[in-house]
Amino acid sequence: MNSTYQIYLISDSTGETLDRIFLALKAQFLNIEYKIHSYSFTRTENQILKILEDAKQYENSIILYTIVDNSLAKYLANVSEKKKIPCFGILGNLILNFSKILNQKASHEPSGQHVLNDEYYNRIEAIQFTMNHDDGNLINEVDKSDIILVGVSRTSKTPTSIYLANKGFKTSNIPLVNENSLPVNLKKNPHKTCVVGLSTEPERLADLRKNRMNSLKKTESMNYTNLENIKKEVLEAKKTFQKYKWPLIDVTRKSVEETAASIIKIHEIYSNNAK
Repeated sequence: MNSTYQIYLISDSTGETLDRIFLALKAQFLNIEYKIHSYSFTRTENQILKILEDAKQYENSIILYTIVDNSLAKYLANVSEKKKIPCFGILGNLILNFSKILNQKASHEPSGQHVLNDEYYNRIEAIQFTMNHDDGNLINEVDKSDIILVGVSRTSKTPTSIYLANKGFKTSNIPLVNENSLPVNLKKNPHKTCVVGLSTEPERLADLRKNRMNSLKKTESMNYTNLENIKKEVLEAKKTFQKYKWPLIDVTRKSVEETAASIIKIHEIYSNNAK
């Protein structure tokens, strides 16, 4: 029997929700071999029937779906049952329960989370701002940021900034060479904006920098990749964070998502204290 599970992700929208849910789900199981079959914008019975005919070819097919149209979701569930394919709806019971709690009918509109409202345009603006203020660019405008990330080279400032931007936060990131690399207006008023320091273990940082140099096919700079120099660099950065009383996050064993979640919590505390 083939031990590879065929995971069918069927969505009536972009499929982003399902992707994230399956990512969280599979993380709970250490040994699972699988192949993903993604189907977005699935909105007709004919589309569903073709997908299920494909899934029936395999012994280990599993279906996860997010379809807000009740009749289409029931059709998928019924045909899957007839074909004896395990099938799980992600949003159905949640929508029904929320409808009862809120005492109102759900719209059952596909792609409802992607409506072009103020929240959407604010997020796009945050992404544009963050891209323009990456790696110390437009450093004199950092006070317009919702969040400023400061850290030595290769401490995940850029990917974390982009992730935060997708959450709607205008984020600047500043590479910390030494205290003089900080903008004057930030040193004069270090708490005008939410500033967070990022750091990592020197040994990990040395490996990251060497890999970076190799990927760019550049000759290693002794100062940039030397472990003893990096230890001093990290220590000086921590002293700078302490001097300005900026919270510090060690990103050594954190994913970008985990780091961003901690930063968002810090920003929430900062915003509440600023009121």
